[in-house]
Amino acid sequence: MTDNVAAPEPPEIHDATDRGRYEAHVGETLAGVLEYRVAHERLALVHTEVSPKFEGRGIASALARFALDDARRRGLPVIASCPYIKTYLARHPEDHDIVIGMGSPP
Repeated sequence: MTDNVAAPEPPEIHDATDRGRYEAHVGETLAGVLEYRVAHERLALVHTEVSPKFEGRGIASALARFALDDARRRGLPVIASCPYIKTYLARHPEDHDIVIGMGSPP
């Protein structure tokens, strides 16, 4: 007997520049956000939040990956102020090359 449970839909992530955050949507629903600030040609990642309905689905990790890839693509060094991003970076040393600081949230 096989389970016919569908795999969770992966999030679709985009940069909502007018709101200063990356947004993860699952279907039509906002599942999580990663707030950032760009100043002095640096990208500060300041706060990650995932809706309780979507916790445990890798939304925060997908937001972190998207943000770091975006920073690399834009040539912006990263300041990790968000506790989740600091934890993510501890598990992903391959991204330390673009991180210039582990600052406090502004």
